[in-house]
Amino acid sequence: MEKTHIFYYVYVLLSKNDGKFYIGFTEDLKRRFEQHNKGESPATKCRRPFELIFYEAYRNKYDALRREKYFKSTKGKTTLNTMLTEFLENDPS
Repeated sequence: MEKTHIFYYVYVLLSKNDGKFYIGFTEDLKRRFEQHNKGESPATKCRRPFELIFYEAYRNKYDALRREKYFKSTKGKTTLNTMLTEFLENDPS
């Protein structure tokens, strides 16, 4: 039997409502993104709709959690803004 490879995702959503980021962690990116947009997450319910603008995949859960924590820090937010400069400056929405 072939072993299933599990990935852990750190993702960044852009709120179309307030223009701010939401940074999260999940094992099922598609399902989690749908939950955010359906209002099933209390933390983001009032900030819908969202656009998925960035994600990273990790094989180790703790590496992904560490990266999520970093992106939520002041330095991490600065890094994200630098990484996504072209997108943020040219986003037509």
